[in-house]
Amino acid sequence: MQDVVIRKAVRADLDPVMEVYASARRFMKETGNPTQWGDDFPPRELIDGRIRRGELYVLAQEGAIHAAFALVLGPDPTYARIEGGSWESDSPYGTLHQVASDGNIRGVFQRAVRFSLCSRGHLRVDTHADNKVMQAAILRAGFQYRGIIYVRDHSPRLAYELVA
Repeated sequence: MQDVVIRKAVRADLDPVMEVYASARRFMKETGNPTQWGDDFPPRELIDGRIRRGELYVLAQEGAIHAAFALVLGPDPTYARIEGGSWESDSPYGTLHQVASDGNIRGVFQRAVRFSLCSRGHLRVDTHADNKVMQAAILRAGFQYRGIIYVRDHSPRLAYELVA
């Protein structure tokens, strides 16, 4: 079996990437997290925009896309206010968003973190309180819990930070 390749997504990847997100939504529901992404997050338009801006990456093996994540460099407005804690560093950071897998590659989050640290030694990520699987992956990757942030719809998220 070939090694896993991480590369920037291209427009031709949109349909397979959306299939990965559908698979991830099913897994989230099966593991007690039915509301974070519901039935239609992330929307196709958001992922298409991330591809056009060069923010979306895919994990592929033998030509098939099995996972995706967004790495957004620069300030994230949802992280400007944090409750119940504080950020360790105000240095420039990257944020991981929409990390998803179809279940065929193990260690997707760890791989995304290692890859992202090559671009930015300071990362932030957040997840829903019901997403126990992602919380465990975040902590295994060395992130520290920092507090609560609120996303666009004003729902709370657990916020984490890794300063390498």
